[in-house]
Amino acid sequence: MFVGVSVVMGFRAADSDGFTPVPQFLAFLPWLVAPTALGLALTLLARWWPGVVWSLVLLGLLAWFIEPYGRTSEPDGPVLASLKVLTSNVEFGQATDALVGVVREEKPDLVFVQECEYVCDAELKRTLAGDYPYRRAVAGGGSAGSVILSRFPLRAAGTIPGTMGMPGAVADVRGNDVRLQLAHPMPPLPGQLDVWRRELGEVRDFAAGQAGRPTVLAGDFNASQDHAAFRRILDTGLRDAARLAGDARTPSWPARTAPTLGAQIDHVLLSADFSAESARFLELADTDHRALLVEITLHGRE
Repeated sequence: MFVGVSVVMGFRAADSDGFTPVPQFLAFLPWLVAPTALGLALTLLARWWPGVVWSLVLLGLLAWFIEPYGRTSEPDGPVLASLKVLTSNVEFGQATDALVGVVREEKPDLVFVQECEYVCDAELKRTLAGDYPYRRAVAGGGSAGSVILSRFPLRAAGTIPGTMGMPGAVADVRGNDVRLQLAHPMPPLPGQLDVWRRELGEVRDFAAGQAGRPTVLAGDFNASQDHAAFRRILDTGLRDAARLAGDARTPSWPARTAPTLGAQIDHVLLSADFSAESARFLELADTDHRALLVEITLHGRE
């Protein structure tokens, strides 16, 4: 028990994602407290004092690394616009109807949709085009399709290269240009960690290139703050809206066990031009992800 937790914590302390199955366990890092605490109880009962010390060290490291990662400072410039952003992985389009219902109820200004295959794409056009006349999409079957829907006018912008679609756009938010980018890198599947790292690296390179520009980067990152590859994205200066709103550890996946057990791999990341007032994780039928709805404010610079 302690050996396995020690290996995972060693890679976390080394700021590395390691090899399979380390990234998979890192996704659930806060829940490693339970087996470690059980081990502490057993070593106390057995009076195995080296084991007691070992477990206490591990619990100390877990407590340290469970603390939310990333910057939390918010802008104090004048308010330019307030908006709501929704991101949702609809799992091969299966949750399209549920998403349409949530969008109609919550009325977000921007919607980022992952795994929106051809039928999903067509249904969103049919049902939401009146309220969301602007869109950017990468068409694809299965998990490859992705869509950005907007109440604000959009201009074309580049995509991030990847196995699954990651469209981009520039939104005119009440006279202010805001760069929008959907993120959906591959998950850390056994035998495909290099693909996962490379595609998260592409997302990181995009984020690094947006310095000084209002930016919203949202989607299913297939990574949490406990993954070094995701922390590299935060290190570019982007802030996690859920953390700013006080929900840094609320799980978004898998939906069937969240919020009791899971990992927060769905994110809305913001440039320093934004503050975040609230974050809510919403249950949608027929998808393994919870949707994330955030209320944010765009500030001008002093």
